[in-house]
Amino acid sequence: MNTVMTKAHEKVVEAQFGPRAKAYVESAVHAKGEDLAAIEASARAHRPERALDLGCGGGHVSYAMARHAGSVIASDLSRDMLAAVAATARDRKLTNIETVEAPAEHLPFKDATFDFLGCRYSAHHWRDFEGGLREARRVLKRQAPAIFVDAYAPGQALFDTHLQAIELLRDTSHVRDYTAAQWFSGLGRAGFAVQSSRTWRLRMDFPTWTARMRTPPDNIRAIHILQEAASAETRAHFSIEANGSFMLDVLMVEATAE
Repeated sequence: MNTVMTKAHEKVVEAQFGPRAKAYVESAVHAKGEDLAAIEASARAHRPERALDLGCGGGHVSYAMARHAGSVIASDLSRDMLAAVAATARDRKLTNIETVEAPAEHLPFKDATFDFLGCRYSAHHWRDFEGGLREARRVLKRQAPAIFVDAYAPGQALFDTHLQAIELLRDTSHVRDYTAAQWFSGLGRAGFAVQSSRTWRLRMDFPTWTARMRTPPDNIRAIHILQEAASAETRAHFSIEANGSFMLDVLMVEATAE
């Protein structure tokens, strides 16, 4: 059987992000933002003993939480990404960050291990969205705060289909951007109580967006073809520019473990 066909999703994610670890540590989109400031403000207010950065990527949530937490676990699928996070933490003299390799759906931690959780731009890569949310709840103490940030899909199917298509062409480890309603219902079923949420739009500069993932030229051309063929409503919703840059919808949800 073809090895490509039998490759597990987790291996696809690792293959996509491992060689790009440095780019995600240095990414301006990931290294700043009001949402990252909000996560740090919440960590400052709660002063957690043990915090979890679930799907840490370039580690920006870990760095923000580490300044106010006793210890931080940066958890991710990619060994190379975790190595980059550990190196950056050392460079920044953040000695309370530990890295752990694990999928979101199968965390190697005991129940009620953490009293704070941050999860930013990770869930759209999970094989099992609600399984990851259940694990997040399992490892949190009761009433512990959790903040989730991710791109979210518009409620209209026309826009949703376009978004999922260009996301997958750009990054073949993409699974799904979920709607706000799916986030709220999934969190509720996992045992979280939503406290607040906010949305905003983030401009994705097309050359930077594709270069960060080293999107193959054929896939870049396919994205442009989809954008050019998109309906007027779709082009307007995403504010698609001549070079392919567009506006991405982002959701932040603050919740507590019930």
